[in-house]
Amino acid sequence: MIRRIDLRGTTLASPDDYRAVVPRADFDVEAAVPAVHAICEAVRVRGIDAILDYNAQFDGGTADDDIRVAPATITAALETLDPAIRAGLEESIRRLRLTSSRELEADAVTELGPGAVVTHRKVPVDRVGLYVPGGLAPLVSSVLMNVVPAQTAGVGSIALASPPQKDHGGLPHPTILAACALLGVDEVYAVGGAQAIAMFAYGVGPCRRVDLVTGPGNIYVATAKRLLKGVVGIDSEAGPTEIAILADDTADATHVAADLVSQAEHDPLAAAVLVTPSTRLADEVDVELDKQVFATKHTERIRTALAGRQSGVVLVDDLEQGLDVVNAYAAEHLEIQTADASAWAARVRNAGAIFVGAHSPVSLGDYCAGSNHVLPTAGCACHSSGLSVRAFVRSVHVIDYSREALAEVADHVVTLAEAEDLPGHGQAVRVRFPD
Repeated sequence: MIRRIDLRGTTLASPDDYRAVVPRADFDVEAAVPAVHAICEAVRVRGIDAILDYNAQFDGGTADDDIRVAPATITAALETLDPAIRAGLEESIRRLRLTSSRELEADAVTELGPGAVVTHRKVPVDRVGLYVPGGLAPLVSSVLMNVVPAQTAGVGSIALASPPQKDHGGLPHPTILAACALLGVDEVYAVGGAQAIAMFAYGVGPCRRVDLVTGPGNIYVATAKRLLKGVVGIDSEAGPTEIAILADDTADATHVAADLVSQAEHDPLAAAVLVTPSTRLADEVDVELDKQVFATKHTERIRTALAGRQSGVVLVDDLEQGLDVVNAYAAEHLEIQTADASAWAARVRNAGAIFVGAHSPVSLGDYCAGSNHVLPTAGCACHSSGLSVRAFVRSVHVIDYSREALAEVADHVVTLAEAEDLPGHGQAVRVRFPD
């Protein structure tokens, strides 16, 4: 069901070279560009009519041809929410608010001399558009992961979009609406895919344009983000979900297999990778996968993901080589199930989030760990971070110099301006000190 890649005895010029041999999903954003460009242009030119057409084409239509969900409908969804689901959402929100609040940064004030002050000020984005997928699964948890850090950062205007659902009268999934009500978000749009990103970027119909778009999505969402970056700010181009597990022979094969399955059920393109020096563990995981996959609800989806080229069991000589492999892979989610797991986790450089030990499965992070599950995929964890309060905050330098403080560096400014052949720059300082 899941292939093996044997790297034992492999010698590479650099640990980074493992990037070429580890499993990776086919996620060709460039191939989707023509279709997504046409969608974005149609939304820009034709506005809400284009959105309604795409809603009908891709998602079965919108309730009453009104893309904005009535606040009363949002409130009603919370009133009918299963109390157990509400309790789970409230606990997840509580934990995420606690960790998000610790990410807030105070202004940094630097006095460079008498009368020379530079303040590094943190300013929240004015308005954001949050995207919540609703295709194969209604990702209600993504509502929390987007909204809570935005609210904590102090964003004043929040709009949220999620695809209309045929089974729910052309509205977003009612659990998604209930989560919005729980968080006090009443600007919600029944729009999905690339057209939702274009709506946010250009401002269409009742939706004013936003400054920043965040949230995961399919290849059309990721491609729209790439095309519209610059028109609007984005968090990342998140692709299919992925899990990597670094494990030795102390790991429980039942746990490892369950964690691989848990991510594979997201999407047929989801990646599930086990990196281990233990052939015994690899064999036991194979046996467990055969049992667990056929006992779960989404068997075909999971089998497709596990059998795909993006998934595999990677055999390594030892954990040192395994660490090189997972650092090169830069997984969205990385579990460490080894002896002395904390020590190995401390040496990981590249991962969206790291789950340490047998009792920190990725599914905990999806819901109630207090961490954020909107994370970089496709190896982007080597340069990008997961969604956090910082994504919704801009840094602004405030420069406040007195006349005396400017005089102290005036000659340096003039000299450097002349070195760059920009005499007007120097003159802007000289004019303040007439002879």
